[in-house]
Amino acid sequence: MRPLRQGGARRGRDGRARILPAPAGAPGVQGSPPSVAVVGAGIAGLAAATVLAERGVAVTVYEKRPYLGGRVGGWPTELRDGTTVTMSRGFHAFFRQYYNLRGLLRRTDPGLERLTGLPDYPLLNAGGLRDSFRRVPRTPPLSALGFVALSPSFRLADLRAMDPLAALSLLDVRVPEVYDRLDGTSAYAFLDAVRFPDDARHLAFEVFSRSFFADPRELSAAEMVLMFHLYFLGSAEGLLFDVPRAPFPTALWDPLAGYLARHQTEVRTGTVVEHIAPGPDGGLVVACDRDERHCDGVVLALDAAGLRSLVERSGHLGDASWRERIGRLRTAPPFLVSRLWLDRPVAPDRPGFLGTSGFGTLDNISVLERYEDEATRWSACTGGSVVELHAYAASPATAGRDVERKYLLDQLHRVYPETSKATVLDARHEWHEDCPLFPVGGYGDRPTVRTPHPRLVVAGDLVRTGLPVALMERAATSGFLAANALLEGWGVRGQTLWTVPDRGRSALLRALAAWGRMPAVRRRSR
Repeated sequence: MRPLRQGGARRGRDGRARILPAPAGAPGVQGSPPSVAVVGAGIAGLAAATVLAERGVAVTVYEKRPYLGGRVGGWPTELRDGTTVTMSRGFHAFFRQYYNLRGLLRRTDPGLERLTGLPDYPLLNAGGLRDSFRRVPRTPPLSALGFVALSPSFRLADLRAMDPLAALSLLDVRVPEVYDRLDGTSAYAFLDAVRFPDDARHLAFEVFSRSFFADPRELSAAEMVLMFHLYFLGSAEGLLFDVPRAPFPTALWDPLAGYLARHQTEVRTGTVVEHIAPGPDGGLVVACDRDERHCDGVVLALDAAGLRSLVERSGHLGDASWRERIGRLRTAPPFLVSRLWLDRPVAPDRPGFLGTSGFGTLDNISVLERYEDEATRWSACTGGSVVELHAYAASPATAGRDVERKYLLDQLHRVYPETSKATVLDARHEWHEDCPLFPVGGYGDRPTVRTPHPRLVVAGDLVRTGLPVALMERAATSGFLAANALLEGWGVRGQTLWTVPDRGRSALLRALAAWGRMPAVRRRSR
């Protein structure tokens, strides 16, 4: 099937991908352009800025960091050997059902040639079980059936012990209705109710739930079930993914910064917005540490802590109810990214990425020279390897940061024994605590794109969009939605969006799920 293009977006291989046309309007701003301040230059802020600038809006982007990309940004650092390399907050998977994020990247890379596919998504359990998605069919429901058939973590006795009625809800995940049903349940409790085999839940589900940087006991089951829909039964794109061939700035954000500059966007890095207030004519006044400007619209594209802090400092934004909900937003536990430059290579069969379970706080291992050109050059010059370790939902307060870093290194030696003989030539350790937490029962407090002020909108991966999107794709989608909301007010057509289907794909499976949701008395009567 020939891919379709709509306003910079492009559907992948899934013929059932859902299109969301932009509200009708003029192709661009007519007359004097309105001005918009975008606060935050992560994925959400850059997506909003791109659509607004393309339509002729005068956009100013404010970013407190010295670089673009937010949690997917990068910055230079010098190693002990004098080599300048790019450090970042670690590995990110660009799944092929991230239609809107990929549409943003196509602005400067129409063929997505700056991304490369990894051949597999392998998972390893400390007990020795290994799972792989390379041979799993991509089209639902064969994807889920194939995974069960091929996975050593699903044994016949385990399958018999599962609760099929509880599992039926996975067959028809509807958005946003899934939050009404499951937001009050933890991911851990949901898996208990289904009676998933322990090995399978560690490999297939808890690996995904920890992608939200949260312990499954704290994470809303609705978010985990939505992930199941996105990757298994809702999309025909499968679970294989792409990664940038070069560090994030080179592959992603430097080209986009040039694109924005050609659309007359002013990007102000290293600039903190201190206060925002409603203006006398329906606009807003944005005050930063340099100056104060009047804007016709504002996009708040901040993390949970940043949004809470700015709203608290801006006492007249929104109404009391909205401000209270923003004040209740929570941040996920801290996470650690350790990047190590080793004096010798890892074994040649080590994959570019490996998800792990049962190795304490170690969640995954990346070998950067397998896919990133900068690491490849360093490896070729030195004969070593660049290895990255992730620990999500880590707790440095328990044992201390130095102890946690050493523990991760010990776990690397368990998983890849050849690294125990390697000398660490250099290392960088990044601790952060700025990812949104999606706690049990927290969906109602999450902001929507629109706010009580008609020209103030919110974007980011913490936003509830009512669409089947998550992680980086939620950030990009919410940024486009924020731009569309402002453009609609000015009579300008916005960005067409794509998502995976917003409900189960199969009529038969939907009927089974509906039957499973019936009270037991009604099921018996049928």
